[in-house]
Amino acid sequence: MRGMLVFWQVFSLELRKQMSYRVDFWVNSLFAFMAAMGVMYYLWQSIYADLGGQTIAGYSLSGMITYYLLVILIGRLVRGSQQIMTIATDIYDGGLTRYQLYPTSYLGFKYAEHLGSLLPVVVQIVIFAGVAPFFLELPAEFQLSLTNIAMALLVIMLANLLYFLLSLPLQFVAFWADNVWSLVVMLHFIGALLGGAMLPMELFPADVLAVLEYTPFIYLYYFPVKIMVGQVAPAEIMHGLLVMSVWLLLMAGVGGLVWRQGNKRYTGVGI
Repeated sequence: MRGMLVFWQVFSLELRKQMSYRVDFWVNSLFAFMAAMGVMYYLWQSIYADLGGQTIAGYSLSGMITYYLLVILIGRLVRGSQQIMTIATDIYDGGLTRYQLYPTSYLGFKYAEHLGSLLPVVVQIVIFAGVAPFFLELPAEFQLSLTNIAMALLVIMLANLLYFLLSLPLQFVAFWADNVWSLVVMLHFIGALLGGAMLPMELFPADVLAVLEYTPFIYLYYFPVKIMVGQVAPAEIMHGLLVMSVWLLLMAGVGGLVWRQGNKRYTGVGI
């Protein structure tokens, strides 16, 4: 009970911190969203124009644009506000010491911060998603429904936790190395490439896609998007949830092991 109270207090504090500079928060988010969507829209519009309006891997032009819209919005929910980078910073500059005196789990504390920073993003995404239908036409092959959206939200929550756990061993390398920023960037790039954020997974060769279905990356972006638009069968959803659960347990175990080994050499001296 006490742990949940601390979790909620940390969550609430981080939420208020994120909203301290509201104009900057909204302007940066709006321009980042417009830039990402603008690049994807004009890129694929040119590609489809050169092909004479043919479909690509089963996607019409409106389907491809809608796919990238959903990937951009869902990707922000999965990655959060990159609060996870603060873990490596705490280790490197000695800030971890004060957290070890707190009557709560350090990783639980950090995940509460991560979720607190995510809530304003949820509000933004609801607004962006509500405005998008006035500018984009929903393709006939996509079927949005409350059931699909609810199931996609469950998968997005699991994907958010999975991304956090995937980053932990990389962050904990800070116990041994001075800079782990490049490792987190590598995770972001590989996750985007192999998870469907850069290209729809239908554009990958079938044998490669068969392998990727057992990696964690495809469940970060592509899987929740396809569930939301009603293109994943119930049996495939159960298979995906099972694979995600295995990776969640595996990464929690790996993260715990690296954390314990790193703590043995932590001195708290800092920079």
